[in-house]
Amino acid sequence: MPTNPVLVVHGGAWAIPDDMVEAHLNGVRNAAAAGWGSLERGGSALDAVEEAIVVMEDDETFDAGRGSFLNRDGKVQLDAFIMDGATLRGGGVGCVERLRNPVRAARKILSESPHVYFVAEGAERFAAEYGIALCRNEELVIPREIERLREYQAQESKSGNDLFAPQILNDMLSHDTVGAVALDRQGNIAASTSTGGTLNKAPGRLGDSSLIGCGCYADNLSAAASTTGWGEPIMKLVLAKWAADRVESGSLPEWVAKEAMNYLKQRLDGHGGIILLDAQGRFGIAHNTPRMAWALQTMKKQEAGITAKGST
Repeated sequence: MPTNPVLVVHGGAWAIPDDMVEAHLNGVRNAAAAGWGSLERGGSALDAVEEAIVVMEDDETFDAGRGSFLNRDGKVQLDAFIMDGATLRGGGVGCVERLRNPVRAARKILSESPHVYFVAEGAERFAAEYGIALCRNEELVIPREIERLREYQAQESKSGNDLFAPQILNDMLSHDTVGAVALDRQGNIAASTSTGGTLNKAPGRLGDSSLIGCGCYADNLSAAASTTGWGEPIMKLVLAKWAADRVESGSLPEWVAKEAMNYLKQRLDGHGGIILLDAQGRFGIAHNTPRMAWALQTMKKQEAGITAKGST
């Protein structure tokens, strides 16, 4: 029996400034339109999340693909993961510097490789072998981020280690990691997350976004999840899998999403957001940051929003 498809995307959870709200709304709407178009054509949940993520990787509004944060050396290093809830197959790349759309490489790993994860030069070599064009890292760097890094490093030199206090990170840094979860007509779910990581990160640093069960997870028996936010606390809690397990135990995704954000805050003073979707089409969107960008598409409605904390 065919299932009514559902798609949810997010474009980061942080203190999105008023002058960036419209760009975030446009970005998540465009991503949802791309993913939904795939579902309407009979595409799989995997197809839908991949296409939605590509749109946001190509949008300089977000911390994914071109326009991402720069690391300490002034380079873009990207991470992405995609997972199929029907088979539990996953594909991920980490610390890649020459891929415009790391989610494309992640999808190739899922479909073509017995492995789950490739990093750095090995990931780029794999992508090239499967026909994905490489680019120069300079093509992913934009002037806005060069200036942002310069300002941050200037403040860092004045403030020392105090700059890395959680409350200062929360105030100063955006978390524009992007993600998508989908349910297709065959009743399968999938998830994907893509990011440029944190501003001024040490070269080689890997966050939660591309780690299975941390920033991304999908299992038809439980739920598909994508997180955004401060990566280290999310990793320590394996938060995406934590949330999916609670859905499998019988809790509604709407409540589990909120519970996950409370757990993140209470255990590790972490901040971020999550989207969660089960194979029955029930979903949850929650965050403990000032704002979160998201979009939802079902057969009955199309929505996009920049919600304030506590309003989802």
